[in-house]
Amino acid sequence: MPLTRMFTAAATGLALFAGTALAAPVSVTTVLDPQEQMRFEMGDGTKHFVLAVRREGVSEGDGVLAGADVTEFGWHDIDPPNAGDPQGYLRFEAGNGDVAIVRFTVRAVFMKGAEKPALHDNGFWELVSGTGQFAGKRGVGALRIEPAGGPKRLFTLTGEIGDAP
Repeated sequence: MPLTRMFTAAATGLALFAGTALAAPVSVTTVLDPQEQMRFEMGDGTKHFVLAVRREGVSEGDGVLAGADVTEFGWHDIDPPNAGDPQGYLRFEAGNGDVAIVRFTVRAVFMKGAEKPALHDNGFWELVSGTGQFAGKRGVGALRIEPAGGPKRLFTLTGEIGDAP
């Protein structure tokens, strides 16, 4: 096969690939306010506890998750000042009723702070199911959780959502 034909075939293949739907970027923040929570103390003389929580808020930012009502169903296993392992699900409900279910996993790391240990919550998220516009989609990205005043938490998700293979 002459070199010109190989380049033409490769360019055609790339053009066809570029014409398919690729993943779209997502960048949203949500202040989640506790609606229900249960705290379980270990009772072993440490500060170790588990927090089961349902929090709610509205996402802001860019991408298909922006503007949605968000509910967290979380299980936060925290052992200060050592570490923690928050995990759970975020349910995004778009204005039209379509639902996206996002599973998250975070590693909480305590570092020396000026007055008390500073907590750093970083992890990842994955779109695991959905309805309507989220049906047949997959997504993945980074997640950060930060204090947002009192018991509220700021969840920041960045990543992308596209068609499932």
